[in-house]
Amino acid sequence: MSLNELTISQSAEGLKNKEFSSLELTQAVFGQIKKKDSDIGAYLLLAEDLAFQTAKEIDERRAKGEKLGELAGIPVAIKDNILVKGFRCTSGSKILENYIASYDATVITKLKEADAVILGKTNMDEFAMGSSTENSAFQKTKNPHDLERVPGGSSGGSAAAVAANETIYALGSDTGGSIRQPASFCGVVGLKPTYGAVSRFGLMAMASSLDQIGPITKSVQDCQTVFEAIRGKDRLDSTSVDLSSKFKVPRPRPIRQPADEGGQSSNLEFKIRNLRIGMPKEYFAKGLDKDVEKIVLGAIKKFEQMGAKVKEVSLPHSEYALACYYIIMPSEVSANLARYDGIKYGLSLAGENLLDGYLKTRQEGFGDEPRRRIMLGTYTLSAGYYDAYYLKAQKVRTLIKKDFENAFGEVDLIMTPISPTPAFKIGEKIEDPIKMYLSDIYTVPINLAGVPALSMPCGETDGLPVSLQIIGPQFSEPLIFQTALAFEKNL
Repeated sequence: MSLNELTISQSAEGLKNKEFSSLELTQAVFGQIKKKDSDIGAYLLLAEDLAFQTAKEIDERRAKGEKLGELAGIPVAIKDNILVKGFRCTSGSKILENYIASYDATVITKLKEADAVILGKTNMDEFAMGSSTENSAFQKTKNPHDLERVPGGSSGGSAAAVAANETIYALGSDTGGSIRQPASFCGVVGLKPTYGAVSRFGLMAMASSLDQIGPITKSVQDCQTVFEAIRGKDRLDSTSVDLSSKFKVPRPRPIRQPADEGGQSSNLEFKIRNLRIGMPKEYFAKGLDKDVEKIVLGAIKKFEQMGAKVKEVSLPHSEYALACYYIIMPSEVSANLARYDGIKYGLSLAGENLLDGYLKTRQEGFGDEPRRRIMLGTYTLSAGYYDAYYLKAQKVRTLIKKDFENAFGEVDLIMTPISPTPAFKIGEKIEDPIKMYLSDIYTVPINLAGVPALSMPCGETDGLPVSLQIIGPQFSEPLIFQTALAFEKNL
């Protein structure tokens, strides 16, 4: 196995045992990037010299016996809407083509405290608006499993980089499925944390009541490790929550296989047989690809074979989730993107007067999808339409959240597909926004409800990955990780 193919836990073990150095690990990853990324297009920016310098410093500190962070010397890729001080940060948009971040996002501060090695910035749909990474102003990212297909979006660059072993792990952001859907399309693990579990400070806002930063990794254990490193209360983000006391997040305990004829231990430390799993009938209906449905149902059946109790539940307002999302999200987009006016930072085009300058800058700087969503949001919030659209959508959002609360009164976790189909072909949906939006039909309700959800691979169809979505109540990440780890071990 090449060094760049290692997981976080394998890398940490190898570094600890001095089987290789952080510099060698980082060099192996950059070697893979140079070999593969011209075809895949996962990265917008590489910081090779800085990464090598950081890796060398960590190796020197390790040699001296200094205390190091849990992610010490392990390379990470960062989605290009998360600020890293001194790095260009474009959010995939021409309006920020030459913007240099003047401070670190809180998650970056935490990764640096954990001694991570930052490789560079990954491609994404412009301002995180898209499900295919085709909306980037700079390049299209391709799926490592099939270069004619999309990697998903908007965190497509991060997911593709992990799947292609061009990084050990990555960070993405999820507003309506933007971590989970590309993780599914690329066959890796991705977590959308509970809203408030991870600080959003330093994340370029798209829709502030929906956005969350989360990890994209090669294994469930790695996902847990990164989540633990970046989670927690931040005084710079008033929506963040203190998880240290009420919501303590333990490590998943090791899972041992059941007894066999050779007399192996039968003590499963985490007993799946006590788990109650819900299958929402609304998610297994018309529009779901038959192969995807078969694979996901097969994965849920495995939990049943391990002793879990599976029952049908209902999320009756799910059918309104997509319409609700595409009212609330553009409304917040129109407010958040108003700051990009060419005055303080970013692209600035002169006009005959101030208004003309604003209009020229925004017309030239924004792509089709941000302009579409800004116009939708501005219309929705305008006088005479606010009550009819935005206010009504917020009321529906409350009903969707209540659906999940009711379901979690009956079951511990809910399991569903991530996407109705596996990865689709590049260009297949880009001309039809409604078709593209339907890619997120199984993921947007989770953001509206503010609950956590994990995407993990559970099979393949025609060589393309298919993933299972594991959804839990707010701050149930420990249960989600333990359940996913049990499945991963038994698979």
